[in-house]
Amino acid sequence: MLSRTCSRNVVVGLSLRRALATEATTQTPGQPHENVGRVKKASKPGVSTSVILNRSPILTRPPTPFELAYYSYQARIRRSLHNPFPNDFYFKQGTLTETRFNIEERKRERLAFGPGFLEKEDISEEKRLANIAAVEQLAQQEGEGEELMPRTHAADVQGDVKSLDRRGHRNLYLLLHSVEGGKDVWRFPQGEAEKGLFLHQAAQKELHSACGDNMDAWIVGKTPVGVHKLQNTPSQDPASESEHVVFFFKAHIMAGQVIPTRESIKDFAWLTKEEIGDRVDQHYWDSIKDILSDY
Repeated sequence: MLSRTCSRNVVVGLSLRRALATEATTQTPGQPHENVGRVKKASKPGVSTSVILNRSPILTRPPTPFELAYYSYQARIRRSLHNPFPNDFYFKQGTLTETRFNIEERKRERLAFGPGFLEKEDISEEKRLANIAAVEQLAQQEGEGEELMPRTHAADVQGDVKSLDRRGHRNLYLLLHSVEGGKDVWRFPQGEAEKGLFLHQAAQKELHSACGDNMDAWIVGKTPVGVHKLQNTPSQDPASESEHVVFFFKAHIMAGQVIPTRESIKDFAWLTKEEIGDRVDQHYWDSIKDILSDY
């Protein structure tokens, strides 16, 4: 009986020690006993959504010097190995269509091999100029004499960063110039997520709320493409500080233009990746630089 009683006392003592060890306490020396076990609840982190609105390239990008050399080399190989074109079968001798083909063929040869490769034409200069004039007149009659628009838009010449027609061969992104905490900042359209909405729905709503509904734009997917953690301002009570994260969503625009609807938005711009890096702060840039396209 004595051994059973001792065993029970040992078990009860161990259970009591475990219960006291696992019980949360915030007691400090000199603190009243009634505060033992009370833990301050951490504040909930703030969540915001931001839209990276993208205008995709509308022109093919200019080839690099290496690409130009490669294409030129391939063109020379093709023209060196191709079978002679039977122009006497397709064009009647002495006709204007045959003259036009011969002129165009000499242009292609000059482009591929250079002017020093071509043989001198066995016709007079007057005859050559007359043939060129006749071919140009034929092209105008057939509607082939229209000139292509230049690749450089007027917005590029004027430096208009609000135009969607600028930098046609690059990806452009919408950046807003707003006032936050008394400071002027450049960032993507951003707002706090509303309760009861999915994040992508909150992002779409924030985009139209800040930039107007005069845009044919849509969110690409329901999954964020990046996240940014805002820097907290230092305060006397660190426990009261809460985290605030921003989830980025990719979006595309097909037509329309931004019309800011908030007084806090001072300006907007359609910028390339390099231009964005020059306007935003370093902490923000570290979070978005890998999301943006280099082209």
